[in-house]
Amino acid sequence: MLGLVMLLVALIVIRLSHWVYRWQNPTCNGKLPPGSMGLPLIGETIQFFTPNSLYSIPPFIQKRMARYGSLFRTSLVGRKIIVSTDPEVNYNIFQQEGKSFLVWYTESFIKIFGEDSMLGYHGMVHKYLKNLVLHLVSPENLRAKLLPEMDETTSRHVSSWASSGSTVDIKEVASDMIFEYFAKKLISFDDLKATMKLRQNFSAFLDGLISFPLNIPGTAYHACLQGRKTAINVIKAKFKERRASNKKYGDFLDHLLEEVEKEDTFLSEDIAIDLVFVLLFATYETTSTAITLAVKFISDHPEVLAELEKEHEAILKNRESQDSEITWQEYKSMNFTHMVINESVRLANIVPGIFRKVVHDVEVNGYTIPAGWIVMVAPSVLHLNSDKYDDPLVFNPWRWEGKELHAGSKTFMAFGGGVRLCVGADFAKLQMAIFIHHLVSNYRWTVVKGGDIIRKPGLVFPNGLHVKITKKQELY
Repeated sequence: MLGLVMLLVALIVIRLSHWVYRWQNPTCNGKLPPGSMGLPLIGETIQFFTPNSLYSIPPFIQKRMARYGSLFRTSLVGRKIIVSTDPEVNYNIFQQEGKSFLVWYTESFIKIFGEDSMLGYHGMVHKYLKNLVLHLVSPENLRAKLLPEMDETTSRHVSSWASSGSTVDIKEVASDMIFEYFAKKLISFDDLKATMKLRQNFSAFLDGLISFPLNIPGTAYHACLQGRKTAINVIKAKFKERRASNKKYGDFLDHLLEEVEKEDTFLSEDIAIDLVFVLLFATYETTSTAITLAVKFISDHPEVLAELEKEHEAILKNRESQDSEITWQEYKSMNFTHMVINESVRLANIVPGIFRKVVHDVEVNGYTIPAGWIVMVAPSVLHLNSDKYDDPLVFNPWRWEGKELHAGSKTFMAFGGGVRLCVGADFAKLQMAIFIHHLVSNYRWTVVKGGDIIRKPGLVFPNGLHVKITKKQELY
């Protein structure tokens, strides 16, 4: 009996050892990029999620680049992944969208944002959904409809922060402002108290988006799913209410319902609800983060503030009335402001990684990336590359002088690239420019506390950015 037990133990050990060996030494029809797969299933996920400073290439990537080069293999959240830090390779990956590569998100990401969200669709379906969103945030609609409302909302909120006499956490108040505004534009959700309650269901999302899908109370993933459930119920209730009333509000929901009712439409109510959900989160979270970083960078660089004040004071002087709304021509003339925006998002690298699934075996720089594997493009490596940017860790908006400010390129991928270029990029830049205009034209501010920024891997402000805002004429 003892001999039989020992034999079984030996067989189990042999099978486990073989499994571990196969995990750590994957094979393919060619030569895999060098790297390490870490522990089975867990891979190197723990190292990837280790917090690090904003002002550096993430150590996880930096150490492996030094050891393996610009293309290396790893494993994150149970998936086999090739990390690319090569600008040319990254650019070609984006150009091959829908051919050799397809957009990919972690299982937790898809579960949280919804199986029916536009994130997981490809080809013509993705193009159709993207055009739906452009109905709301296209440059034409931004100019004709959204600009005046964004201007009024931003002016009102910044004024309220100053008149309160209290310090405000820029990340929190900017999030509230954008969420309140965009919820109205999407579904005419104008109950302030209910709006803030709805936003709270989004607040824990960042920690759970790229995580192991363990739906256990106490985990970030579980908190995300609970928040999603509540938010989806609110959006569903709006759909039901609107359909029952047949009243038109002139918002995005009206447009979605018209599409749902068409006979030949691809759009179902479930897809439309997930679309609203994704737009709400993506818009307020990324834009409020970018605004907070811009305020931080401007506060730390008085020479940048002085140049911004010069630009925006000139805009005010050229108006017939200083109380006039921002015009599209004024927005397009904010050249230095756009340089500040580009420099902020370059240094911020708000998206830690952009993932694509390999459709078929792909040859890259003498290596084979097998079908079914995931490729992760790391924008931070490109944006902090000293070969592409002089003193890349320095906040220097003047580096953008004379360069294209409104498009992605091989050296600037803050908004992605190819056909998956962020559909909300123009909205985010417009909101940032309007916010900067009002802040530097009419107010002074002092950082009272906070300002620390870490990645884990998304950007987090552990102690916020608390500022005291004062109207300029009140200083004299």
